[in-house]
Order: sequence, then C-alpha cells, then structure tokens
Amino acid sequence: MKVLVPVKRVVDYNVKVRVKSDGTGVDIANVKMSMNPFDEIAVEEAVRLKEKGVVTEIVAVSCGVTQCQETLRTAMAIGADRAILVETSDELQPLAVAKILKALVDKEQPGLVILGKQAIDDDCNQTGQMLAALTGMPQATFASKVEVADGHAIVTREVDGGLETLKLKLPAVVTSDLRLNEPRYVTLPNIMKAKKKTLEVMKPSDLGVDTAPRIKTLKVSEPPKRGAGIKVPDVATLVDKLKNEAKVV
Repeated sequence: MKVLVPVKRVVDYNVKVRVKSDGTGVDIANVKMSMNPFDEIAVEEAVRLKEKGVVTEIVAVSCGVTQCQETLRTAMAIGADRAILVETSDELQPLAVAKILKALVDKEQPGLVILGKQAIDDDCNQTGQMLAALTGMPQATFASKVEVADGHAIVTREVDGGLETLKLKLPAVVTSDLRLNEPRYVTLPNIMKAKKKTLEVMKPSDLGVDTAPRIKTLKVSEPPKRGAGIKVPDVATLVDKLKNEAKVV
C-alpha cells in the first residue's frame, strides 16, 4: 500500500513571529523555517506503518517555493521513500492545496493520505477535510491512534467529550493530532541517504490546478500587550474592579 504524506514549510515553532510594519503579513525574511510539527507526526506515523509491514511506499508532498525541497529532504530523512514538490510562488490557501493534492491522489493512487490536522502558521485546519470532500474519500480528523488491517483503517480520534473510534474503508484521509506519536530524531546517515532519494518537481499548471486565492487578507496585527497587574487591599475592592472595570462578573 502506498501512503501520501503532505508536509508544509512554516516558521519554526521556537521563533517569535513578527508582523510586518505595513500590516500585510508576517515577516519571514531571515527567519528559521522548518516542517510543520503536525506534518512531522504524520510522516512518523507513515514510517511506523511501513515498519509494521502494512505500507510499502511513502510519498512526501509539498507545495510552495523552491526552499520547500529542504522540508521534503527532512521527510525523506525520517523515512519517506520519495518526494514531490509542486513549486509555485503564489500564496497558497487551503482550497488550492487541497486541489493540488487531489490531482496528486488521482495520479499516485495512494491507499492512505496522512497529513497534519493544521499548520501552525495559519491554523486553518481545513486542507484534510477539503481533500476528503474533493476525492470522495472517508476521513478521520484529529487522530491519536491509527491501525491499518484488512483494507480498513481503525482511527481513534480526540473529540471534546473524550475519544471516538472510527473504521474507515481505504483509501481514506487521516489528519494527525499532537498525541499520535513522538517523531524520531533525524540522524546524519539518514540525512545523507535522503539526498540520494528521488525528488520530483512540477508546477500547478502541470496538474491542471488553478491556485488563485479566494480569500483576501485585509490586515495582520499583533495582539494588544497585556497591562500590568495591580494589588488591591481587600476582597470587596477586588469584586468591585472585576464587576465595574474588567466587567467579568
């Protein structure tokens, strides 16, 4: 069985994000970039399924600028067999990415698509769901456990009230939650091996996909700075301030 794992290049989670002075977006110049943590978990899960003998091939996919090749090399160092970069300098929104992935699903015919539940830059949490809708595949989001057997995927997913277990007929789309696994440390020998693995580069036009944005960002701004706390002499004053100033009671 073949598994398709989409990965996204984002600002590293350790970096403090700065908003551009003109408010048009986030400043990513000279900022450390890395693989989206949820996508890294998805790659790890695909590799674990391969180690169990359930999966035969793992294909990592990324959409974006040329530098996304570094992210794909990391995915191959973790254990992906080959990679595809759909190269474009356009601003890619979730629907455009889902359309690109749908075209790749039609081309590659994977038995399972595993991707992160959301990206830490836009927090959209939409691509997996949109891909499932476009392909007509069953989906399980926020997965905390995945088992594949007899042409089905048994997925335990995290919901507000606890855990929910779904049985999906393959091919299917699964989005990974934080507690699905702990990604392995990428070793130097595997990084060197990844450099020799196949990385195919194509354009959205090669797949017949229109990536024109449907949503326009009007303004990006930082949250207001938190004010300093104050001390109050007694409980009555505290209640008064909570009621009349903070207006929370």
